[in-house]
Amino acid sequence: MRGVKKQHLPEKICPVCKRPFTWRKKWEKDWENVKYCSEKCRRQKSIA
Repeated sequence: MRGVKKQHLPEKICPVCKRPFTWRKKWEKDWENVKYCSEKCRRQKSIA
């Protein structure tokens, strides 16, 4: 992902809050498994 402009980063929609979120460096090795935009949404997954 080095050298990619912010507007070209991959994006997903959070199933809890329905907001788009973009790729982050900390998710580099696990992007396929990232489903939630934040820890808060991940904890609320059973509610939604």
